[in-house]
Amino acid sequence: MRKLALVAIAVALTGCGVEQINTGHRGVQTRFGEVDEKLGSLKEGLYFYNPVTSDIIEMNVQMQKWEGTANTYTKDVQQADIKYVMNFHLDPAQAHIIFKTVGRDWEQKLVPQVVSGIMKQVVGKYDAVELIEKRGKATNEIQSAVAEALLPRHVVFDRIELVNISYLKDFEKSVEDKVIAIQRAEEAKNKTKQIEEQAKQQIITAEATAKSMKIRGDALVANPKLVDYEAVQKWDGKLPQYMLGGAMPFINVAGTK
Repeated sequence: MRKLALVAIAVALTGCGVEQINTGHRGVQTRFGEVDEKLGSLKEGLYFYNPVTSDIIEMNVQMQKWEGTANTYTKDVQQADIKYVMNFHLDPAQAHIIFKTVGRDWEQKLVPQVVSGIMKQVVGKYDAVELIEKRGKATNEIQSAVAEALLPRHVVFDRIELVNISYLKDFEKSVEDKVIAIQRAEEAKNKTKQIEEQAKQQIITAEATAKSMKIRGDALVANPKLVDYEAVQKWDGKLPQYMLGGAMPFINVAGTK
């Protein structure tokens, strides 16, 4: 406090002006209204100057957040309203040049026009549905083009995000109907594949059964006694309680007449 008071007294006695450049800003000194380019952009700190002939103006070089909406058309001539958010900042070393050529309201004069123009160029290369599907790719194209365009204007571009892409309601409804139709067609296709697979399995089972029956039939023809063998395998060892004709059923056992 005491130090500031002494500074104020010194300024009053000497007739000097004093300006403090805050963090995140750069100072631009003018002399008779003209930017003193020899001094360049003044860094943060305390500066003394002649208030009669000179002045010091602060320029914000902190990261700026900009929200906007671009009204443009896609390749298939669909009207698109694109909401976006982006971050950028003034090149600190060129603050005095921007003040001289553009002014303190450089954000409004330099950035929106560039973004709008590039947005129209990039979006115009995509069909409406494709733009939604490839939003990430389109965003990268816009970001690269904007960064390249703003660099000569001494604006450092950080990033952009396409927050929302909206079309006319009639078109959005037609897209929704198309998506639903595609989903249903895919479901029907999957159902058909399922039915075809089940039919294949049934054919395979039937072929296997038929093949098994043929093998057994061929074996019986080649060896008639196989019938007796299979009967023995299935017999539980019990004789029937009732027999017709008094004949003993079943098979001949080896060694019997």
